[in-house]
Amino acid sequence: MHKTITAAAAVLLISAAPALAQSRADRQMMADIRMLQEQAQQLAITLATLNDSLKAINARMDKSDESTRKGLADQRLVVENMGGDLRVIRERTDETNVRINTLSQEMDALRTSIAQIQCGPATTAPVDPLAPDAGTTTGAPAATPAPPSSVGLSPTRMYETAFADYAAGQWSLAISGFEAFLKTFPKSEMADEAEYYIGETHYASGKYPEAVAAFNAVIQNYPASNSTPQAYYKRGAAQERLKDVDAARASWELVIKEYPDSDAARLAKQNLDRIGPAKKPGAGL
Repeated sequence: MHKTITAAAAVLLISAAPALAQSRADRQMMADIRMLQEQAQQLAITLATLNDSLKAINARMDKSDESTRKGLADQRLVVENMGGDLRVIRERTDETNVRINTLSQEMDALRTSIAQIQCGPATTAPVDPLAPDAGTTTGAPAATPAPPSSVGLSPTRMYETAFADYAAGQWSLAISGFEAFLKTFPKSEMADEAEYYIGETHYASGKYPEAVAAFNAVIQNYPASNSTPQAYYKRGAAQERLKDVDAARASWELVIKEYPDSDAARLAKQNLDRIGPAKKPGAGL
């Protein structure tokens, strides 16, 4: 009987062993699942924290970018304002230099005037009204009146006086005025224009060789002047009047080459179209 009970217990234990083992495995699996769930929760919390940190970093970066853009815009505005101020200063400096140059030339004119006044005019011997030959035409010839003096005139006034004579067609007075201007103020900013208008005056009065010489002086003495392109053109016009068509063509071709965007170049091109190309040697045979 006892052996029977023991055998039965053994059978029960053997049959229950797989069930116990399965229950232990299930518990282990459940424990692992819970652990994974806790890890997933921790990971989710960590990700949420990282997202918040990223949002904060992005917000700081946006704020920094905005500050940087604003700073750059402010700097650009400051630079532009400084550029504008520098342009104004440069323009005022140029105006001041022009005024200083004009005042310097006027001071030179005044010094020349004072020197001539101190020297005084040439005196003549007194004439005795009771002398027998008084009032007659015999004896020393009377002194001729001196031409009007330009001593003491400012450069601008002297130039304007000569130009007024040119505009009025007073060719001799205009040339004398411009030449006196160049002699008195050779370094004036208007010296190139005075030389150019000497050529224009000679051209207007029909003295074409003298006009060519004056325009050559402009080209040689003032190569960077605004009057130079027109001097090339008018030199060609004077040369054409002198029947030197080849020289005229050369002058006009040169002004087109050196100053293609100038009014003188456009006028020169019209004249070149009018006179036509140069004839080749032997073409007329």
